[in-house]
Amino acid sequence: MIIKNVKETNDKIGEFLDQAFADYALSNNVELNFDEFCFVAEEDGEILGVITGRAYYNNVHIVDLIVDKKSRGQDIGTKLVKAVEEEYTGKGYKKITLTTFGFQAPEFYRKLGYELEFVREDEDSRLSKYFFIKRL
Repeated sequence: MIIKNVKETNDKIGEFLDQAFADYALSNNVELNFDEFCFVAEEDGEILGVITGRAYYNNVHIVDLIVDKKSRGQDIGTKLVKAVEEEYTGKGYKKITLTTFGFQAPEFYRKLGYELEFVREDEDSRLSKYFFIKRL
């Protein structure tokens, strides 16, 4: 056996992961309800912002949200988060979760109605990790 760091997944790895997750959920009588998402805000062919994540079981998890530096302050991030909320409301998902670091966007998510569950403190407060949830 060898263990290797694979920088990009391929079809074989993706199929293994999909099948293993589905089988394990089924063996525990849990609906997988899996969906990956990527919403993009564009204008005139230019990407202004992107939000990515996964929905599984009864949870939607936002992985990344980034808005281009010159496009910040124009509610693009808010619109991207709202697009995720609208997409997954009423489809069996009960909550949206996410994490962000202290130097990133804790106040942004609070303003959007996300509840702080806890903070994993770091000696450098900018690197403290904030865990948020919003019930759908």
